[in-house]
Amino acid sequence: MASKNPAKRILAALGALDVADGPIGRLEAARQLREAAEELEATQVEAARKAGVTWHQIGACYGLTKQGAQQRFRAVRDKAKAETAAAAAAAAAAAAAAAAVDSKNAAPKPASPA
Repeated sequence: MASKNPAKRILAALGALDVADGPIGRLEAARQLREAAEELEATQVEAARKAGVTWHQIGACYGLTKQGAQQRFRAVRDKAKAETAAAAAAAAAAAAAAAAVDSKNAAPKPASPA
């Protein structure tokens, strides 16, 4: 079920809650609903940050300070930092490889025997 987008998972969980038989079935549906809602929320926070929304603005949306929002969504923030670091590392590796190829191509060729 994790392969569906969060909105579809929310709808499925609501449907399961509606037809659940007994307290354990309803509890399972409620758990699925909460997990999907948390995933949707994290996705939207990540999208907002990529769109330039500040942590102060996100905090205001939740009645939190900037620091409170950063703490609440630490996983989103850490994921963004990891993606940025990975992209920087990949760019550095590509630049190093290109420099190595350039220096190899620029190296003087040995003189041929006369």
